[in-house]
Order: sequence, then C-alpha cells, then structure tokens
Amino acid sequence: MQRRRAITLSTPIDAPARQPRAIGRGRLSVRRDAAGRTRLADLRQLGSTKLLFPQVHRAGAECILINTAGGVTGGDRFEFEATLEPGAALTLTTQAAERAYRAQPGEVGRIGARVTVRAGARLDWLPQELILFDRSALHRRLVIALEGDARLLMAEPLVFGRALMGERLGDVRFRDSITILRDGRPLYLDALRLEGDAAAQLARPAVAGGAGAMASVVLVHPGAAAHLAPVRAALPATAGASLLADDVLVVRHLAADSFPLRRDLLPVLERLGETPLPTSWRL
Repeated sequence: MQRRRAITLSTPIDAPARQPRAIGRGRLSVRRDAAGRTRLADLRQLGSTKLLFPQVHRAGAECILINTAGGVTGGDRFEFEATLEPGAALTLTTQAAERAYRAQPGEVGRIGARVTVRAGARLDWLPQELILFDRSALHRRLVIALEGDARLLMAEPLVFGRALMGERLGDVRFRDSITILRDGRPLYLDALRLEGDAAAQLARPAVAGGAGAMASVVLVHPGAAAHLAPVRAALPATAGASLLADDVLVVRHLAADSFPLRRDLLPVLERLGETPLPTSWRL
C-alpha cells in the first residue's frame, strides 16, 4: 500500500441537541492500479475515528477502523463512508471489539456507515464484535450499495453483555439496521430492536432462546450456492444457512456467548473469504 497523509475534514458535523462526548468521521476511496493492486485514492478522517492500513502481501488492501474514544456512549456520533472503484478489493475490520457503554437518560449514541462497491470490486466487511453494556443506548445503521457484479462478504457479530463478568442487560435501547442494495434495489434487509429488559426478551424461545451473542453473515458471490452444504455442516444447531438467490448466501448464528460465536465463525468466514482473515481477528 502507498502511504497517504490523512486530511482533516473541513466540513462540520451536524451538532446534536446535546454536545456529543465523542465525534468521529472517516471517508476513504480505493482504486485498482495498472498492476492489479488496490491503492488508496482518497483518505479523510476527523476526531475519534482513525483509519490504518497494514501492509499485506496480496493484491487487495486492508483497512482497520479505530475508535480512539474507547467505546460509544450516549450523545456520541460516528460516521464512515467508503467507495471501492471498479476492480478494487478491500477488507474493512476493527482493531478490537466495539463497546456500547451506559448512556445518560435522554442520550443516544449513533453509528452510521455507508460503503459503495463498484462493478468488479470486492468488499469484505468484517468488524469485530459490538458488545452491549447494561443501560446502553445506541442506534446503528449500515448501508452497502453494490453495483453490477460487485462481490461482498459481510459479518456483523453482536454480544449481549460479557458472560464471564456476569453482566445482565436489564435496561437497553438498541436499534440496528443492515441494508444491502444491488443496483439500487434491496438485496438484503435486516433490523433488530431491543428496548427495556433485553435479557428477558432474548430468553424467549421465539427470539433467541437465551443466547448471549449472535452474528449475521452475508455472501454475495457467483459461487455462493456451492458453499451452502459445507457451511451448514460446519454450523452448530443454533445456527442456520440459506440461499436468498443463487448468488446470495445468508447465515444467522446464535451462541451462548462471544467465545463459541467466534470459534464457530472463524472457519465459516475462512471458507467464504477469498483472502485471509484480518490479523486482528486472531489476537
């Protein structure tokens, strides 16, 4: 990867009703050069969001999103945008698990991300877990816009409190939405809303059966159907896989806590990915 100097955004972020505890915004674009390697075309970062690019020995590039605030609480605002130009390949991950901490009454943290993947490009969206703490308040939204034959591997793991610490989510406000578009049309829509006693809601058999962690995985790839049987065989009884279309594979996974979730996810993501998993996933 060529090293580029970070440029501070000159455009202001809309001020919320209360002064945020932390603000972060990142924006980048990548392109494919004449030799077939993915290069950084533009990079901008502001506040508590930092973007790092480790050296990788392959044609694609890797970006690590870092929240220097150490977590998200009520009133925080984080925004991220990325564009993959035709033929580019990019893996986006995080340095560590993100944490949604206790919020003050009336305050809500917000995380928004939008990625545009042009025709012939490949995106691996592989953030590490989001851990919800009791009395957290967070609204999160992810939009991935695919064009033409763009490819995607997306994984979004979520942990409902730290099991080893005996944490219970008795009062949570959490809204999460994932939208994947192809040529402007919805390809995958998912939403989760937890309000109040999340532990009691998750204990219901028709909701999560007492699970303490979950993950959603989506593969958009011409060979998706060939992965269905092997992925199903690798998953535990609390997970399932299905095809939304011949080239769209979806996995929904429930686990007792973060340890079995990650243990089961790693071989599935390694199978579905065209590149090695980010090093941060193995630390």
